[in-house]
Amino acid sequence: MAAIVSKVFAFVASNPSFIVAVLVLILVIYLWSKFTNGSSKPERNPFENDSILPPQPLEMDQGERDRVIKQGFVAKRVPDNLDAIVIGSGMGGMATAAVMAKAGKKVLVLEQHDQAGGCCHTYLDKGYEFDVGIHYVGQMNDGNIDRFYIDQLTNGQLQWAKLDEPYDTVIVGQPGKGKQFPIYSGQDRYRQGLIDKFPNEVQTIDKYIAVVKEYSKYRKVGVIAKMVPLWLINLLSTTGIINLITPYFKLALRSTQSVLDELTDNKDLKAVLAYNWGDYGALPDEGSFAMHSGLLRHFLNGGYYPIGGASEIALQVIPTIEKAGGKVLVRAPVTQILLDKDGKACGVRVKKASGDTDIFAPIIVSGAGFFNTFYQLLPPQCLGKSVFKPIAKDVKHGVGSMSLFVGLEGTKEELNLRGSNYWAYLNNDICGTSHKYLNQTAEQAMESEVPILFISFPSCKDPTWNERYPGKSTCVVITFAQWEWFEQWEKDRVMKRGKEYDDLKEAIADRMWEQTCLLFPQLKDKVDYFEIGSPATNKHYIAAPKGEIYGIDHNLSRYSAKVTSALRPKTKIPNLYLTGQDILSCGFAGAAFGGLLCACSILNRNLFGDLEALQKKVAKDK
Repeated sequence: MAAIVSKVFAFVASNPSFIVAVLVLILVIYLWSKFTNGSSKPERNPFENDSILPPQPLEMDQGERDRVIKQGFVAKRVPDNLDAIVIGSGMGGMATAAVMAKAGKKVLVLEQHDQAGGCCHTYLDKGYEFDVGIHYVGQMNDGNIDRFYIDQLTNGQLQWAKLDEPYDTVIVGQPGKGKQFPIYSGQDRYRQGLIDKFPNEVQTIDKYIAVVKEYSKYRKVGVIAKMVPLWLINLLSTTGIINLITPYFKLALRSTQSVLDELTDNKDLKAVLAYNWGDYGALPDEGSFAMHSGLLRHFLNGGYYPIGGASEIALQVIPTIEKAGGKVLVRAPVTQILLDKDGKACGVRVKKASGDTDIFAPIIVSGAGFFNTFYQLLPPQCLGKSVFKPIAKDVKHGVGSMSLFVGLEGTKEELNLRGSNYWAYLNNDICGTSHKYLNQTAEQAMESEVPILFISFPSCKDPTWNERYPGKSTCVVITFAQWEWFEQWEKDRVMKRGKEYDDLKEAIADRMWEQTCLLFPQLKDKVDYFEIGSPATNKHYIAAPKGEIYGIDHNLSRYSAKVTSALRPKTKIPNLYLTGQDILSCGFAGAAFGGLLCACSILNRNLFGDLEALQKKVAKDK
């Protein structure tokens, strides 16, 4: 027997290509059987027919909008004979619910906040409207699969406006004295914009673009790894065979900083190439270049903003869910996922002052994130029985944020503002300066310059703004902050956290605005509204356990084969699925396609293939 085993290992060692071919064949057969003749019959194709209709006029009546996105929870509004319950109305939860609805499923979406949308919601206060999480989205140009997907979820009613060019501007140096580097859409314009600022670095810039293209070749591998059996991924990973099949996981374990350090010694150029790490929250020396290169590709055609504001997203997705008999109800905090005697998910418990309400359905989908789901909503033993047990110590909470909302007197023309974003850094040592800032105490942070600011003017991005809010403009400024600075107030009531809390967040807010006004001095005397949100605010409004805005941290460990493959919709708790950014990646598109990935598991279909097939059919019929 030992001789036979020895011969087998010798054959494997001397014929790796043959073994790879066999494993690839097994993988193809598995995927084919999974979505054609698997253990359960595939459900109806939600993308069988094109649902895009001519866009209707924007609904300007706030009361009419609220009747859709602010439907409060009462037991009598819960539909009978539900097919599924989705916890959370962020883009991941809404996308899963909408895709299931398009397959004929009756889905109930429950949201703890007072309006639907999660990070896609807006808030109105004292005559101003602010987006809280949607600042710009890539790939919403006509013909793109991302745009086509969102059009199918919204029946073509969600329209998008392209940001002004350059859509991003990087500022490196002390506020008011820094160098400015414009970032343009389109590969040629992007490249030329960099060359104009770094004429001696043409070769470096071309190498960088080539590396991004190399990474992009393998971008689907991370999705496929979530759809094949874990035992197979673990086998391939443990033996190293997976690196013979694809270089993705080797590449994904390289940090953005390590890639840039190999390309150039020019610190300004490295800062500019790494500038938008803030879109996923992992500093260049901690984040995967697979994520960073994917982000560059995502914004290759520029940035887009939803016409009518971010609340248009929920407003246009909800009718798709309701058409199949479903509902999206708010002020419905789910406190528990219910399990039957066999340990299968069978319902949820909604906490209300009038008494808890239990709701039952054969499928439960959590869009509340990994940490909330397994550490708050389920009994402790469930984590040990789930697909996430092996990676529980490998994942951590993402970084928290401070969000400053400023209302300004004057139009964009009067204030000389553009519909684009600005990324302001104190110097070109992004990692060193940011680590130093985040490692401070709260008291030290109150006295410190803020090393990174994301500055945006949402009112300038929306072509309907002046009609809706004449004579006004808005500015949103965001930076990162440690949860530990605000942890002591997590259980206090909003607006009732006391002077010490107010002093801390206002000190940081004043510093953020002071630095912003050094870049835009014309705004200093135009402030009509000023409010700051902290990580504690994030916990209250979007149920982020530690004030994080991007869920699980997008650090290097998240991109290992082990963690990537385990972060999947099917949890191993029967009838329980995860959706949203934690199972794919952060941002609007990451959450939306995380929703599609979840629906793949529930409907037992390759919905990515269905979507692409419909897009090709529609293009052919035009």
